[in-house]
Amino acid sequence: MTELYSIPEVAKLFAVQESRLRYWMQTGFVGPTVRKNNRFYYTFRDLCAVKAAKDLLAAGLTPQKVRKNLEALRRSLPGDVHPALRMRVCSDGENVVAIADDVAFVPATGQVVMAFNLPALGGQIATLRKEQVEEAERGVTPAAPGVVETESTEATLGPTAYCSFMEACAAEDRGEIEEAERLYRKALEVDPHLAAAMTNLGNLRHRAGDTAEARALYEKALDHDPGLAEARYNLGNLLEDLGETELAISELVRVCQQAPDFADAHYNLGIALVRAGSKARARRHLHRYLELDTESEWAARAKEYLQQVAA
Repeated sequence: MTELYSIPEVAKLFAVQESRLRYWMQTGFVGPTVRKNNRFYYTFRDLCAVKAAKDLLAAGLTPQKVRKNLEALRRSLPGDVHPALRMRVCSDGENVVAIADDVAFVPATGQVVMAFNLPALGGQIATLRKEQVEEAERGVTPAAPGVVETESTEATLGPTAYCSFMEACAAEDRGEIEEAERLYRKALEVDPHLAAAMTNLGNLRHRAGDTAEARALYEKALDHDPGLAEARYNLGNLLEDLGETELAISELVRVCQQAPDFADAHYNLGIALVRAGSKARARRHLHRYLELDTESEWAARAKEYLQQVAA
């Protein structure tokens, strides 16, 4: 009998949008490793990786550095990791170390940006389970069972599609755009439902000036995964470029509702609202952007726009 956690449960546990968890899973960033009856489930070991990913991203690390940290974390955790295990997970942003028995740990840099105790995470899970029991007593049907008898399997969308997608991301990072496009298309040939690949391919086609295909790819990605904030955000930006401002605003509003901490969506929505003459709404989203980003050059531009729409 293995304790497993559904996507809705993990989203509630860590206050992360379900769409964000699905995107992380599709891109191979971090995700569940158990599949049962075409549904994906997280083990406790997977929960540790999700918490580390969320905390490190919140600390301002790039996705590349976070991925490196997650790989280190997976190597550090024992195979039978359990909430009762007395272990502390720490990171200085470059390295992750798991230490048993709560022995004090000070990274070489002297600055810990992420740390959590596995027993504390176990306590969060206990609270979640208690809430589920109370809901059941009130007649509320849980989204998925918390315990499933199953064998663990890799929760990927197929090794060929997954590998092609990751190779495409790497090629894009190297500036090999044609190769990246070829690999995204290869991934979609293997798995036509891979919304993350559609989104990234749409970005490439948008930058190439092919707005028709880019729009079709974003819309198709949203057909497969309506909660994929990245696809909707990019669709909104494309619509703004096409001069369809009202539609762009509508899409960006939905992004901000789905993912309230999506800083760039608040910024772009604020600018679109400025152009549409909706000053009060523009101020609200630009202020929200500045709550999420206080120091970048875009923050300086947001302040300039706020001065333009002041009072």
